Amino acid sequence: MSAVLSACQVTSCVQEQAWNEACLARPVARPSLQLWRYAGPGVVLGRRQYALAQGGRLPGADDLVVRGAGGGAVLTGPWMLSASILLPPDHPLLGTGVVASYRWLGVLHAGLLRDLGIDAHALSPEAVRRHDATGDVPWACFGGLSPWEVAVGGRKIVGLAQVRRKQGVLLASGTLVSAPAWQVLCDALGQPAEDARRLARLTTSCEEQLGAPVLMEVLAERLSLALLDLLGPL
Repeated sequence: MSAVLSACQVTSCVQEQAWNEACLARPVARPSLQLWRYAGPGVVLGRRQYALAQGGRLPGADDLVVRGAGGGAVLTGPWMLSASILLPPDHPLLGTGVVASYRWLGVLHAGLLRDLGIDAHALSPEAVRRHDATGDVPWACFGGLSPWEVAVGGRKIVGLAQVRRKQGVLLASGTLVSAPAWQVLCDALGQPAEDARRLARLTTSCEEQLGAPVLMEVLAERLSLALLDLLGPL
């Protein structure tokens, strides 16, 4: 059984979430992978953030959508490379539970970033428990740390999410290639400007760490090859 890879698409967060939902609406028979780039800013809310969705004003953002996964709000845009990975419900990479299912994906991303010269590490549950969450921004995905997400010196660079259905499981990742416009996210959701400054301190990007521009196409190719090495012939 081979994994299915579609080329990295330039899209909106609304189209991305529609693709995810369509794939989970039918049985997932084999692994499949889709990488995403974004033409403009968009806001993706966790499934329990409906109140924020109703109050969203979207100044500076093109789209707002609620995803099937939980967690905090995500600011998509030209600074982010995302991946949607569909797995059959009995796939061995899903491990023994929700948290364990993230481990391989976080470790893969961390290894890929280290190969680029970035001192990135996937955070174990123990490391997350030791994290001082006093300055976190709990309403934003990148405002805090969860097990097996990837950080550089405690600053988040890769966020992870998951949706489990009887038809299959979606694992999603978002990598900060360059610095996001955090003020756009705060303005869209009516959050204080201080939260944008806190998000900038809590996160980092490939370009910040390397001190030079990073070609999205190069990172996308490396990520797709690394994932296919794992998801390919089984």
